[in-house]
Amino acid sequence: MNNLAYIDDRAVKEKTELIDGKIYMMSPRPRITHALASGNIFREFSLNLRGKKCTAFCDGVDVFLDDKNRFVPDAMIVCNPDIIKEDGIHGAPDLVVEVLSKTSAQRDKGRKREIYAKAGVKEYWIVDTWGKYIEVYYNQNGWLVLDSTYFYYTEEEKRENEALPDGDKDKVKILDTIKLSVSNNFEVELKYLFEKI
Repeated sequence: MNNLAYIDDRAVKEKTELIDGKIYMMSPRPRITHALASGNIFREFSLNLRGKKCTAFCDGVDVFLDDKNRFVPDAMIVCNPDIIKEDGIHGAPDLVVEVLSKTSAQRDKGRKREIYAKAGVKEYWIVDTWGKYIEVYYNQNGWLVLDSTYFYYTEEEKRENEALPDGDKDKVKILDTIKLSVSNNFEVELKYLFEKI
């Protein structure tokens, strides 16, 4: 272990984020459900953006918002090709997705959301793989404001819900398709986003 080149190489490869000038270590090994969710979301974004101006990116791409804030979202969409550089995204993506983990949930829902909002991110998703839901926020005058929460329901749960009489207190309005703001006619179904989770 005295090989300094090996030690330096390992340190460089560790995933970190810079929040308000402070370095935070990221989990080197996300849970399987975390990896599945971010992969599913990236896949659906990529498929829907084929032939369009915007580009989808998966986990592992740095976003440089300013000198004190460098984040690594779980997925994102960038519509301005001028901010896409070899080392990452330099500026605010149009849409950012953060899949919650126990070590990052407070930052993702708190300070990072505030910074993303001020930087100009238009749409922000918080994905909870434990509760199987997605919170969608839209930027309103520099604040990311919750627009809707989309809960995943199995086909059996949907049938049971539909069988309830109208007006039943347990019947819910199921929102199982998210319409994205970044492109016309761009919708994704929750069943694909939570596939195998």
